[in-house]
This record gives sequence, structure tokens and C-alpha cells, in this order.
Amino acid sequence: MDMKNIPFGTTDWSKIPATEHAGETGMAYWHTQQFDNIRVRLVEYTPGYKADHWCKKGHILLCLEGELHTELEDGRTFILTPGTSYQVADNAEAHRSFTTTGVKLFIVD
Repeated sequence: MDMKNIPFGTTDWSKIPATEHAGETGMAYWHTQQFDNIRVRLVEYTPGYKADHWCKKGHILLCLEGELHTELEDGRTFILTPGTSYQVADNAEAHRSFTTTGVKLFIVD
């Protein structure tokens, strides 16, 4: 990752409008900031959310609240709870996530 053209700044995430993204079930609400080629998001998944696709995009993802289950295409599953994170490169391992409880995440990709 090459971080460039990003002057120092702060973000009040409560002032960033959310966009809605439907999953196979449930909804995702993204508060998104774009900094040159880096996307930074505060994302909330509703209880019962399940992604509608296998994602191949790389992410660094931190769980802030709730519990997130992430399944890799090879069948392995990982659970994130508050204070835990995962990281995966672009096109490395396809993954999809779901939550029964709802979850709040901080994501950089």
C-alpha cells in the first residue's frame, strides 16, 4: 500500500452519510472516506447479515462491536470479536462474512 496525497485530518464518522448495501440477508451501512487510492470505512451489519458474494478485495478489518464470522472459500471460518482484526491481500483468498448479532467494523482497503 502506498499512502500518498493524504494531508493530516480528522474524521467525525457520525457526519459521514451512510450508504446502504443489501446482503443475501440483512443490510450493511457504510460510512466511507476515500483518500487517494485508499478507502476507509466504518461499516455496520445488521443482525442476520450475510454477504451476497465471495469477496476477493484485500482488507484490513477491525471489529469494534459485535461478532463477525468470516468464511474462506476453502471452508475455514474465523470469528472476530471486539478488538480483533483480520487482514487479507487482493486476490489472495476469497472470503464472505455473516453475523447473527450485528457488528460494527473499521475497514481499510
